[in-house]
Amino acid sequence: MIRFDRVGVVYDGESTPVLRDVDLHIPEGELCLVVGRTGVGKSTLLGAVNGLVPHFTGGTLRGRVTVDGRDTAHHPPRELADVVGVVGQDPLAGFTTDTVEEELAYVMEQLAIPPETMRKRVEETLDLLGLADLRHRALYELSGGQQQRVAIGSVLTAHPRVLVLDEPTSALDPTAAEEVLAAITRLVHDLGVTVLLAEHRLERVVQYADRVAYLPGDGTVVHGPPAEVFRDTAIAPPVVDLGRLAGWRPLPLSVRDARRAAAPLRERLTDLPVPPPRRAAVAGEPVLEATGVVVRYGPVAAVRDVGLELRAGEVTALMGRNGSGKSSLLWALQGSGPRQGGSVKVTGAGGGPAADPKRLPAARARKLVGLVPQTPTDLLYLETVAQELAQSDLEADGVGGPTARQVLDRLAPGIPDGTHPRDLSEGQKLALVLAIQLAAAPRVVLLDEPTRGLDYQAKEALTGIVDALAAEGRTVVVSTHDVEFVASAADRVVVMAEGEIVADGPTAEVIVASPTFAPQTAKILAPLGYLTVRQVAAAVEAVEAAR
Repeated sequence: MIRFDRVGVVYDGESTPVLRDVDLHIPEGELCLVVGRTGVGKSTLLGAVNGLVPHFTGGTLRGRVTVDGRDTAHHPPRELADVVGVVGQDPLAGFTTDTVEEELAYVMEQLAIPPETMRKRVEETLDLLGLADLRHRALYELSGGQQQRVAIGSVLTAHPRVLVLDEPTSALDPTAAEEVLAAITRLVHDLGVTVLLAEHRLERVVQYADRVAYLPGDGTVVHGPPAEVFRDTAIAPPVVDLGRLAGWRPLPLSVRDARRAAAPLRERLTDLPVPPPRRAAVAGEPVLEATGVVVRYGPVAAVRDVGLELRAGEVTALMGRNGSGKSSLLWALQGSGPRQGGSVKVTGAGGGPAADPKRLPAARARKLVGLVPQTPTDLLYLETVAQELAQSDLEADGVGGPTARQVLDRLAPGIPDGTHPRDLSEGQKLALVLAIQLAAAPRVVLLDEPTRGLDYQAKEALTGIVDALAAEGRTVVVSTHDVEFVASAADRVVVMAEGEIVADGPTAEVIVASPTFAPQTAKILAPLGYLTVRQVAAAVEAVEAAR
């Protein structure tokens, strides 16, 4: 169905090819998972399937890419629309209509599908992706995860033979991600749809893959059965990392397979003290106190009378399903978003008087509370990465600490100064905005889905930065659906539902008690209290050292 024959891609002005000598064949009815670090060329590989590369992106395509027998070099995207459906990293950028129902019908209208068929497919897709209650909602009113599901649904209604998905679950909560992946798997198994899917949250998708295409970063692609490819990759989900550590063969790809192999390991770890998953938190005095916060959008109450206290030196994970009010709460705490009721008080550096950031000039408010939004491009407005970083350092006004460039190099090393910010991958954009915000060294750091688009190494670097901020006496709040990141980075977890806080407590207590939020290691080794592979490695190392 999809064939790459000695394919290479070089973008204009670049001497190093993004892809080189790629030979890849994906048969009909197969799900191929594309993995690799941020910026290695995954999006380029996907774009070559429907002709976006090079017809839209420019550059030079060498070799031959064929889809269902059509050579993409001679068929632009519009001539492949009936066979290839594409969902990009930023769903909002691809919307063309105003409401959910209209967006689901739009592609079918362009393909001249009969109205009676369109209506039937819209209803099927609404049910398939859990969008029925949102059918008349405006697209801009939806949460990021809801927008992602609409974007996937708008492609599915055309019944394409090939689906190309660039991080389809990155903005979804665990339950919604499972629903979307189950729907995609049904399309593969029951209808013979071929799926090419790039994703950083491998723990969610690896068990569904028939084939893995791994981009090591030198332009080549290594592909084959998942258990074989992941034996030597630099990145892998926790279930595979645990299998490598324990020496399991074949490597497990699902929690179920891992639990079957884990009995000897559980017995070996029984009665051993569980190493801490991260540094010992030392929570200090309250830095932010919110009382009775209310946020409404017309008749919709997004946040309902929420009270929250954040302490210095503490990392708090804000979790909950899509649309539960997490982003609305963050914007209300930061001061830029709507807030119809309640109060927010943030204590200044050195124990200065508490102030409401909503009532301060932007420059002063930024030094109290910094926020990285779900859509990082909202904060990017200059022509180059260097200009953005320099402006951030200027606005930071000599607060001390690392420069914006130093923070960026820890998160996403190797981004050239002259690159236009909007030419970066989604993960690189997020890293750039995070660096810009951290340059001001605010006392409260709010991160809205910061791991979206980040690979595992970048998440480790982000964890290190979050730890460093907490060690400096700042408080960090991370709104996220990434349970693996929460397990390794958070001291405390706050869970929201329908605009209210329904759980608040230490990380281990909250996430292990929930089948939805429990990380893979906790599921595999339950009832032992391990959250991360690193904890298991530390325990095994201690046993070996004691012998």
